[in-house]
Amino acid sequence: METEKSPLLRINKYLSECGAASRRGADELILAGRVTLNGVAVNEPGVRVDPRTDTVLVDGKPVTHPLASGGGTRDLTLLLHKPVQVVTTRSDPQGRQTVFDILPAEYRKERLLHVGRLDYFSEGLLLLTTDGSLMNRLIHPRWHLPKVYHVLVRGSVTEIKLGIMRDGMTLKEGEKLAPVQVDILRKDPGGIWLEMTLLQGLNRQIRRMCRDLGLTVLKLVRVKQGPLGLGNLNPGQCRPLTSEEVNGLRRAVGLEVQKKRKA
Repeated sequence: METEKSPLLRINKYLSECGAASRRGADELILAGRVTLNGVAVNEPGVRVDPRTDTVLVDGKPVTHPLASGGGTRDLTLLLHKPVQVVTTRSDPQGRQTVFDILPAEYRKERLLHVGRLDYFSEGLLLLTTDGSLMNRLIHPRWHLPKVYHVLVRGSVTEIKLGIMRDGMTLKEGEKLAPVQVDILRKDPGGIWLEMTLLQGLNRQIRRMCRDLGLTVLKLVRVKQGPLGLGNLNPGQCRPLTSEEVNGLRRAVGLEVQKKRKA
């Protein structure tokens, strides 16, 4: 097993992991001169930050990372059933509800970070954690765990289209995709439910695949990530992972398991 060292992060990645903005949004903040590092204005997205010791401000307000000295108040990883029309970010300039807004009060003061994203109109399994090493592994391309989605589509789902997805299609933007495991779950009056398993983390990948194949996505639900399933959580509900579930995730991404603390 490989243990995690304190990493130096690009400042745009740091801001994204802190929930201050998306990676692209972080670039815009930096280029607008709204970000400082240890009291000095930053104008280059590639500047490196040590999350444990450096101080980063956006518009004069500090942003914090679970790897920062002192960390969160406790080790915590939550499994949230993200509802539709909720954004996966710490705050939203448009004033929309965020995943942090819908958390129970007992979790809102924790230094939680969202692990990856689900877009505004998608729902399902989303992890939030104070474990910086776990979070960094889960979002790193080398350690992407399979993610399973149930997708309701409208349009003609043919064996040819399924074969294109299974073989690894090329999006109209030119991006070559890894093969996707896809099967028809059932046919409803309103459309066809597909089960899709992805190994990549491309932005809006499923929606773009369906677009290029003439399929309209009506509903998109992430039901599984690695060894974790959504279970019977309703939209908006969350629960903390058990120590066994956390260690299962850590094993899956090559981290040492956490030993149980003595009472």
